[in-house]
Amino acid sequence: MKKRLLLVLSLIILFSTFASTVRADAPAQATQSRVVVLTFDGALTSVWQGYLQRGIDQAQSVKADLIVIELNTPGGSIDLMTKLITQILASPVPTLVYVSPQGAMAGSAGTMLTLAATLSAMAPGAAIGAASPVGSQGENLPTTEELKQKEILMAQARSLAERRGPAAVALAQSTIENAKAASPSEAKAAGMVDFVAASLDDLMAQVNGTQVDLNGTQVTIRSLSPEYYEVKTTFIENILSSLTNPNIVFLLLSVGVQAILIELSNPGGWVAGFFGVIFLALAALGLGLLPVNYFGLIFIVLAFILFIVDIKAPTHGALTAAGTGSFIAGALVLFNSAQAPSFARVSVPLVIGVGLFMGATFFAVVMLAVRAMRTPVRTGRESLVGAEGYAVSDIENAVVDKEAAGIVQVAGERWSALLAEGESTIVKDERVKVTAVRGVKLVVKHI
Repeated sequence: MKKRLLLVLSLIILFSTFASTVRADAPAQATQSRVVVLTFDGALTSVWQGYLQRGIDQAQSVKADLIVIELNTPGGSIDLMTKLITQILASPVPTLVYVSPQGAMAGSAGTMLTLAATLSAMAPGAAIGAASPVGSQGENLPTTEELKQKEILMAQARSLAERRGPAAVALAQSTIENAKAASPSEAKAAGMVDFVAASLDDLMAQVNGTQVDLNGTQVTIRSLSPEYYEVKTTFIENILSSLTNPNIVFLLLSVGVQAILIELSNPGGWVAGFFGVIFLALAALGLGLLPVNYFGLIFIVLAFILFIVDIKAPTHGALTAAGTGSFIAGALVLFNSAQAPSFARVSVPLVIGVGLFMGATFFAVVMLAVRAMRTPVRTGRESLVGAEGYAVSDIENAVVDKEAAGIVQVAGERWSALLAEGESTIVKDERVKVTAVRGVKLVVKHI
């Protein structure tokens, strides 16, 4: 009986110890912070809208304490900026825009995104500002329109920055009115950003315990030793994002044009035309995302026409040379006009190199066409001259003006054959070559 009682007491003590351990661990697990991390790198694109919404949804799903947006952008269109700001302001989870890595920038529209976040931070060596408005194609706005856009943006900047104090409001206005840019220390001193941190872990250590106003509710952010949830971009999002690179868009346009021209010069196939259509469609999508001067398309279309005409009516490469110059000029006007922002410009050596390569390719095609036109057309028996075969029988003691002296197999058929002058004997099965045609007889010599 004592042994049973002792066993029961031992089990009770063991269970109590286990239960207390579970209770002690449960609060620790419950208090572990969660941070969702997104990366915005490059010029603003419409892809960012869906990507940001996925990040917000995931933050709600895992009950995250904070959404961190690592930002490095030269800017983008005002319309897209406004949509992203609306998403950030409507987020039910606190947001923090972190201008990183070191040397990154929150230029133009990126400045407004930074102001819209619940908190903001910069890495050492980063920059923020230069938010003066430009047109949808990157051009300078007319005076009246520029004034209107600046007033609207400054009002929006004041609205976003007023919770940060008058110095932050003044600096935010100056980035729009005077295109002023600020360093991390300058932005922090003015209150435009809240933290300067060399790494994400360093930033989270600084943010921990910060109280913020989230849609009228005071929230204390817990971010010490957090569990990170990095939101990856999808395959389709990566493709669409790459279309904001002007060099990639230019290559797609170039390869697409060349593939279509190859298809037109050699009709009957489908591979070149199929890929040409796909590349041109992707290039068109990229042109819709980039601030470009569409006047350049006129020169590119003109180059396309000149290439086709030179293939169909060869001019010894004159039209191909003109088309090459038109293509290069069109690409530079399309991407590198004086009004286009620097982030939307294509490499000039790339444009010239690709243009010259296309010109050389179609010049070779034209030369082949000219050569084909100059080659006399040979059909019927005359086309057998130069053909090779073999002797079906011995051919002896015959010359071209006598009757057939033997049989040969040429071009899959048997022919009566005469020996060419200078030939005395051709043995059966010996290889022969046709040197002439005499009526229905072939004149042959041994090889």
